[in-house]
Amino acid sequence: MTVSKSELAQQMAAAATLHGEFTLRSGKVSNIYFDKYRFEGDPKLLLPLAKEMAKLLPAETEIIAGLELGGVPLVTAISLETGLPAAFVRKEAKTYGTCRAIEGQDVAGMKVTFIEDVITTGGAVADAHALAVAEGADVLAVVCAIWRGEGVPMITNAPELTVLPAFTRDDLEQ
Repeated sequence: MTVSKSELAQQMAAAATLHGEFTLRSGKVSNIYFDKYRFEGDPKLLLPLAKEMAKLLPAETEIIAGLELGGVPLVTAISLETGLPAAFVRKEAKTYGTCRAIEGQDVAGMKVTFIEDVITTGGAVADAHALAVAEGADVLAVVCAIWRGEGVPMITNAPELTVLPAFTRDDLEQ
């Protein structure tokens, strides 16, 4: 069954919108919170969301890289949808095993698009960008499920990185 983008936004909002007082990663306090695990854990929402996000990938993307933890189910679903190899970006390199920050693929010299869940200011994305650049990746953009920030989507500490949201906060609050 195919759902329209507006129907998907309504379904995601119904499943994931919480009301209360929430402190975001950015430190901002919000009375609305989008609980990504409520749509990422539901295959009826995850699959159509992966299809919407896949449409936003820059054509030259060679590897998609999901940010720990919320980007992992998304990047896996988008990889299955597109056939592109998936990498997984840790918050920091492990101190054991491979001792790498990016697992699953060697990103050196590759055109990489990040996959993220919900972005407000992009602190986690900026951190991941620094890790990927250190490993030699050419990071093209970040595709996110929801842009909940103010104004034009951008990463505060990596403004050169293009942000391509499947949905905005306004899409889900209608």
